[in-house]
Amino acid sequence: MLRNLFLTALTSLMLMGTLFAGAPTRDDKDKEVKIKTSAICGMCKARIERNLAFEKGVKESDLDVKTKVVTIKYNPAKTDVSKLKANISKTGYDAEEVAADEAGYNKLPSCCKKGGGMAHQ
Repeated sequence: MLRNLFLTALTSLMLMGTLFAGAPTRDDKDKEVKIKTSAICGMCKARIERNLAFEKGVKESDLDVKTKVVTIKYNPAKTDVSKLKANISKTGYDAEEVAADEAGYNKLPSCCKKGGGMAHQ
């Protein structure tokens, strides 16, 4: 009988360990941030979303061209808001208080630069 009690307790502990091992920790939960950009059109949208996809930890991104706000879902254990803003800046766009990187901005088509117009929505 003592042996059965011991095996039951051991099995319960193993089961609990299995259940909790798969449970996400606080740091594993994805976060979402909205960042105001200087994007103008659909080409800007594609460029920003494509470059964010290469950022480690980014799950998805969606730029609303009308509001110029990109919504990013990311893993905070792998990246943070400052890295996301730096990514957008290096792509050539302002990311709130982070100004567009000059080299990235110079690579943009003229229509995607500030004041370039919206001829290709």
